[in-house]
Amino acid sequence: MPEYEPVVGMECHAELLTESKMFCGCRNTFGGEPNTRCCPVCLGLPGSLPVMNKTAVEHVMRTALALNCRINPHAKFDRKNYFYPDLPKGYQISEYDVPIGVQGWLDIEVNGETKRIHIRRVHLEEDTGKLFHMAGEEESHVDYNRSGVPLMEIVTDFPPDIHSPDESRAYLMKLRAILTTIGVCDGKMEEGSLRCEPNVSIRIKGTEEFNTKTEIKNLNSFRAVQRGIEYEVERQSALLERGEKIIQETRGWSEAKQQTFSQRAKEVEQEYRYFPEPDLVPLHITEEWIEAVRATLPELPDVRARRFREEYGLPAYDAAFLTDTRALADYFEEAAQQSGDAKAVSNWIMGDLARLLNAGAKEIGDSPISAKDLAAMVKLIVEGTISGKIAKTLIEEMYTTGSEPAVIVEEKGWKTIKDSGAVQAIVDKVFADNPEIVVAIKEKGQTQKRGFLVGQVMKAAQGKADPQEVNRLIDAKLNE
Repeated sequence: MPEYEPVVGMECHAELLTESKMFCGCRNTFGGEPNTRCCPVCLGLPGSLPVMNKTAVEHVMRTALALNCRINPHAKFDRKNYFYPDLPKGYQISEYDVPIGVQGWLDIEVNGETKRIHIRRVHLEEDTGKLFHMAGEEESHVDYNRSGVPLMEIVTDFPPDIHSPDESRAYLMKLRAILTTIGVCDGKMEEGSLRCEPNVSIRIKGTEEFNTKTEIKNLNSFRAVQRGIEYEVERQSALLERGEKIIQETRGWSEAKQQTFSQRAKEVEQEYRYFPEPDLVPLHITEEWIEAVRATLPELPDVRARRFREEYGLPAYDAAFLTDTRALADYFEEAAQQSGDAKAVSNWIMGDLARLLNAGAKEIGDSPISAKDLAAMVKLIVEGTISGKIAKTLIEEMYTTGSEPAVIVEEKGWKTIKDSGAVQAIVDKVFADNPEIVVAIKEKGQTQKRGFLVGQVMKAAQGKADPQEVNRLIDAKLNE
């Protein structure tokens, strides 16, 4: 059986963070009662005319610059004609042959190696409505609240640079980090703010020939992207091995079954009958406008991650994790500066705090523990006021109550026992209660059992004893 490799082109759609929709004044926000944020323009009623949203245009320019694109001095909108129930006008206003941004790239890291992914275009369009298929009902329902929301599409170049599911996932994660950092998209894939449509084909490794591709529609998680591509590679490989043809089609993804399924035959470009949008004038983008937008770009994830490694001495993994979003990077930096121990802050954010946030399906911006309070907790550990074991319980209490760490420690009586005499008494009792362990260590050289004594002392002290002091007293008693 020949060895196949995937060839993956990525089309990513990002809903833009604007107050209003792309071509009308309706509010742009997620959720709410169906069909309550609609007007004649976004419903495509006769006689209504679109008015361009300048903020959306600048968000696309900002993204193009962040992705190292060249910005076209002249761009235009086009009509993409097709019928679907969630497209009330019967066409979508998009950009066809002259998009805002072209010829860009971003770098990803997979298995310790950096790879450059080239980007063909960054363009602006409007989103469609949303269809709902209710179980047990013959009819489908449509909500037009999303219709007309400004939507940015980012398309990788051809021939594609991505040749594995891991690279696809890394590309999407890096793209999301950039979009959230520059503030053009909230990146909430579970809400559809960021959606990915991989175009997957396979070929015999070492050859240049391209086979028929399939498109997996509207994937909304990193895991779905990776698993969807893995499944398509397996499915297409099996078809070729059986001597069957791969059909060019759009396929959906079933999370429950962990497999793709056929939705419809893939349209070809000519079927959309593109022509210039007659109701919108072309864009004229001056160098002055480009530079004004460039000046609004914040420190990008790769640059900030490099600074975190250099300034705070963080490992590459920590730096990459903490720059996943601008909010997370800001949170870390505030806590690191206030605590004076950047690595400890990083460990708590990536460990216990991330676990608590994930369990509650929350982002860092919704954390009940402020950066200031996390820094205060780390300082309590560094100063020896509490032990690391107590801190594990403390952070849970902080997350649940939102209270300051010092207040909780005082109320619960969790301060470290500073009295050496009190700790010595606990050590003496543990030795007296476990003579066989003491004999095994002192006379038989079974030093691995020393950890048992440490554990028993810490248990008796309810985690409030200073671990260094406990170890010192145990060693002193063993050497008597």
